[in-house]
Amino acid sequence: MRIIITGLCLFISVNIYGQTFQTKFEQTNGKETATYAEVITWWQKLDQQSGKVKMLIMGMTDAGLPLHLVVVAQNGDSNFDNIRKNKKSVILVLNGIHPGEPDGIDASMLLARDIVTNKIKLPDNIVLAIIPVYNIGGALNRSENYRVDQNGPEAFGFRGNARNFDLNRDFIKNDSRNAQSFAEIFHLIKPDVLIDNHVSNGADYQHVMTLIASQHNKLGGPMGEFMNKEFEPGIYTLMKQKGYDLIPYVNSFGDTPQNGWPEFWDSPRYSSGYASLFHTFAFVPETHMLKPYADRVKSTYALMQSFIDFTSKNSSKIKLLKNEQVEQVKQQQRFPLNWSLDKTKWDDRLYKGFSSGRRPSKVSGLDRLYYDRSKPYDATIPFYNEYEPKEFIQKPSAYIIPQGWWPVIDRLKLNGVMMKQFGKDTTIEVEVYHIKSYQASNRPYEGHHTNGDVQLNESVQQKIFRKGDWYIPMNQPANRFLVEVLEPQMEDSYFIWNFFDPILQQKEGFSSYVFEETAADYLNKNPSLRKQLEEKKASDTTFAKSASAQLNFVYQHSPYYEPAHMQYPVYRIK
Repeated sequence: MRIIITGLCLFISVNIYGQTFQTKFEQTNGKETATYAEVITWWQKLDQQSGKVKMLIMGMTDAGLPLHLVVVAQNGDSNFDNIRKNKKSVILVLNGIHPGEPDGIDASMLLARDIVTNKIKLPDNIVLAIIPVYNIGGALNRSENYRVDQNGPEAFGFRGNARNFDLNRDFIKNDSRNAQSFAEIFHLIKPDVLIDNHVSNGADYQHVMTLIASQHNKLGGPMGEFMNKEFEPGIYTLMKQKGYDLIPYVNSFGDTPQNGWPEFWDSPRYSSGYASLFHTFAFVPETHMLKPYADRVKSTYALMQSFIDFTSKNSSKIKLLKNEQVEQVKQQQRFPLNWSLDKTKWDDRLYKGFSSGRRPSKVSGLDRLYYDRSKPYDATIPFYNEYEPKEFIQKPSAYIIPQGWWPVIDRLKLNGVMMKQFGKDTTIEVEVYHIKSYQASNRPYEGHHTNGDVQLNESVQQKIFRKGDWYIPMNQPANRFLVEVLEPQMEDSYFIWNFFDPILQQKEGFSSYVFEETAADYLNKNPSLRKQLEEKKASDTTFAKSASAQLNFVYQHSPYYEPAHMQYPVYRIK
């Protein structure tokens, strides 16, 4: 009788929770997603009713509303110092970075509700940290017309945030308040695993769910090996058991995906690339936009379950590998500067596609691509996921940044970098970069005109640093992050994102008719420079015919030329 009563009470409890905490997704039979206000209200009520759920108010966003962080744990503990002390694994779930892709928003609500009602059990060694809606401004900008190609839900939010930033490109540059608050959350909880839920476009195929994983070579070390050999394959196995055939994110947008494709290159501007810099296993699920919304949400739910199961089973090993990698990176002497795809190595994957062809467009009359869903096919395709480093950069013992570059300094602080200020004016011998050449983008990109193809000259100088300038030792867990953002040739460095553009503009100049006499006198006193001038005239006919270019050459090789022009203001101590 006691068992029957307990079971009956449990059934009644589940039934009550099921009615009280039914989601908008369920109420509309999978046709709609909740509004931002409905999402937050729903989570607040779940927090009030369950000791397993705690909803925290975190930092501000560009929309003028704060991010929320929902912590789900069997014992209800939301103190991350305690969580780490108790050796629990933390899975951070990021939802609604693109609110037009709300699958994770609804799947997370269903998952938490089912944990609370004991429909599924959250393992004791796992804590879920869920950002219910990341792009609040985009979620409030709701319409039925966005993402015109997507198969449901009926209305959803916009890709851009309140300042029209694509937050999926903002993890390194931290332009938005959203990204700044995310960084604070990330470094507060120090997740073992990150899941950033998305919806994909591109080719048409049978798969409901595709997946981006932290690129294992770039993740590197013991974690990269584990990602490639165990973690990612383990998730594929668990999803197969749940009835889903996973495929890597289909990074092929034409009509020949059967020829295979490379792993998506997750540079640090993206969540998975950013998380890799701080030794976190990261994944970007991408459901397929043409599948019914209900199917997409269910597959996202199943995938999050799979991450919970795998992380729980391998919790001790994941933590051991992370700690090992942190210590290795502290001692690592050189870091890859750039990478190339190795097309001689690949894995065979089962791809389930639809036949495609070309036919006249009803709009232009020209040939257009189409897919025929009445003709599905299975094909073994090559998946290229081996990248080789092409060049390396030697780690300095420390970097120094003058205090005037506070936008960069603020971003380093935000990301938990350990650094200290000089207590007095100090002279130090440092390695100095001069920007030899670069290529600025022709069009703006995410609030910046990016710089690329950076070429450097290097020198060693004695520099005077002022009291208050910042000394950054390279013996810390953030080493990898520091190299990525402070070495100007790195693909997502702060120089690439033009935080240092003021050095690229010359501030002082000269009046030619006055400087003529000064330049002539300087050449007379410096015959080696006159020799350089004559050699350049002999080798460059355009230069030889330009009086202004020659005068400027003398100016730039004289003490009158400003030292800050093209001098990169981040200095290396060897």
